[in-house]
Amino acid sequence: MGIIVGAMALFVVLSVFSGLKVFSLSFTNNIDPDLKISSTLGKSFTINPSQEEQLKKIKGIASYSKIIEERVLFVYGDKQEVTYLKGVDTQFRQVNPIEQTLYNGQWFAYNTAQVVLGYGLAQKLSIGLMDYNTNLEVFVPKPGKGGISTPEGAFNKTTIFPIGVYAISEDLDSKYVFADLGLAQDLLEYDRNRISSIEIKEKNDADETTIISELNRIFNKKITVKNRAQLNESLYKMLNTENIAVYLIFTLVIIIALFNLIGALIMMILDKKGNLKTLFNLGVEIKSLRKIFLLQGTLLSFYGGLIGLALGIVIVLLQQHFEWIMITATLAYPVVFSLENVAIVMTTILILGFIASWIASSRVSEKLLE
Repeated sequence: MGIIVGAMALFVVLSVFSGLKVFSLSFTNNIDPDLKISSTLGKSFTINPSQEEQLKKIKGIASYSKIIEERVLFVYGDKQEVTYLKGVDTQFRQVNPIEQTLYNGQWFAYNTAQVVLGYGLAQKLSIGLMDYNTNLEVFVPKPGKGGISTPEGAFNKTTIFPIGVYAISEDLDSKYVFADLGLAQDLLEYDRNRISSIEIKEKNDADETTIISELNRIFNKKITVKNRAQLNESLYKMLNTENIAVYLIFTLVIIIALFNLIGALIMMILDKKGNLKTLFNLGVEIKSLRKIFLLQGTLLSFYGGLIGLALGIVIVLLQQHFEWIMITATLAYPVVFSLENVAIVMTTILILGFIASWIASSRVSEKLLE
């Protein structure tokens, strides 16, 4: 029973943390690409028509979008906020499912001054959609050298019009204001072929290593290519660390439960002492007698783990389909059934069960049988 409960608990908890990991990453997946290209030599780089043609020919790439990303100042009435202006081209919605996150309004029309901003930024600046009474202005420092004679001469500025609001998470809702790529290039005084990054969506059967190798060849290794995990390195590390910590804690619970197995096997050895002595006198080696209890303990662990795992799978599948346990009134506790977790639980039970059985069976000795 101890092994059954331990295996069930370990599987359920690992499934819950797998669900929480998927749930946490779902926020960034709506705004982060499969691959992102940025310059190693500065904040921007140029892409010529020849490079674009080669980019289109890479087999594993489904679509790509040219991006300009710059930290700028937004002013709305007497309120102001510094955050990122993200200029995107017409392919951006093919790379990122950003429209799924729209909370209000619609996606902006290209080649216009329309923008889509986050729910958090809209609250901070008290912006309403289609509000023409107060202008939303964006200020970008002018590039170049020399002294500044007037504050107005230090910035490029333009008036933009919020047309939509997206809502993803508390952090991301205040991070980006999406605008047309041409608008961002004009503000930063960039040429039409100068960009900050390229965001790429991979095909389902894509070989990421091959794609990265091809990209480095096209851009002469003057770029940095990061996948989704590398773009959110700290988040992935945190989630993986939490997962390992929970696994170790519940493995300790199983180890404590296996002390009962050791005790039960030792009691069985003492109970069968007379039978063991008879077998020993008939010529059975101590090594063979130990194998009896080693096998019995291992089988107990195997079947206990199997039953516990089956119960855990039932609980997880029921939660997935019927959402019995809720975090909030509308959000069910996320769980994910994974064969990897099945393998982890069964391997853990078998290894620890074998060790516990070996410890108990080692009590069979000539001294005990004398």
